[in-house]
Amino acid sequence: MLINDTQKNIYDNAKMHFLGNFPDSLPIEQAYVHIGIYLGWIIESDLYSEHFEEEADIQIFRFKRREISCTILSEIWDGYLGHELFSRKGNMFTYYYYGGGLYHTDYKDTIMKDLPSIYHVKDTWENYEKMKARMDLRFSDWEKLIKG
Repeated sequence: MLINDTQKNIYDNAKMHFLGNFPDSLPIEQAYVHIGIYLGWIIESDLYSEHFEEEADIQIFRFKRREISCTILSEIWDGYLGHELFSRKGNMFTYYYYGGGLYHTDYKDTIMKDLPSIYHVKDTWENYEKMKARMDLRFSDWEKLIKG
């Protein structure tokens, strides 16, 4: 599935979560975890845009060194996942995977499991690594799909 270069997608935004049905018993930071895990994977997969690299070079470097967590990474960008953060290939995959709902399915199956909601998932490197392995597999499958 290819997307038009002019398509301007906002894939997610933490505000939509914590202003919606967010559990009162949890700190607001929990609305950023699932977004930060994805953004971290984008960084480690080198699927980010030049714009994002110019604006976030220090955060990219610090994330790769595990000096900032997925939540902190997401909070720096106000919990925003939009087209301008991703390279063309990054946008194509994000449109398919994140925009198509497969990321949320994988998130629930891989690290949410029996927790009451996606917001209850802890921001740990162990959870990130589990999702990273799943996303790496999905990305590999997607590349095979688009190459036909």
